[in-house]
Amino acid sequence: MVKMKFVLSILSEKLGICRFAEKGPIPEWAQDINFCSITRTKTELSIVCPQEEIPGGVLAERDWRAFKLEGDLGLESVGVIAALAQPLAEAGISIFNVSTYETNYVLVEDKNLEKAVKVLSEFCEIRQ
Repeated sequence: MVKMKFVLSILSEKLGICRFAEKGPIPEWAQDINFCSITRTKTELSIVCPQEEIPGGVLAERDWRAFKLEGDLGLESVGVIAALAQPLAEAGISIFNVSTYETNYVLVEDKNLEKAVKVLSEFCEIRQ
């Protein structure tokens, strides 16, 4: 079996992960941002975006950085996130994953970015 070498690019901005009440409206400030992931469930509304866009008073975890998975892997790809998450978990680095139709973003805390680059460089090409 041939293992695929992933190509990851690191987004330049620091991101924040915001939490809102499940029935709350999507804030106006989050509706026109270049990078923004909005997810609503029965129990919460979460927004991931550049932390500079997050107003004061919003419940948010700040100082996250994102690795963007480059290339066209398609929705049928299997095990991609596990392949990235497992070595990071073994190194004691927690992740927050954001998936879109076209790709995946693996977020790590900024304080762990250098360590994550070292771990992922073992089997990924990292573009900064």
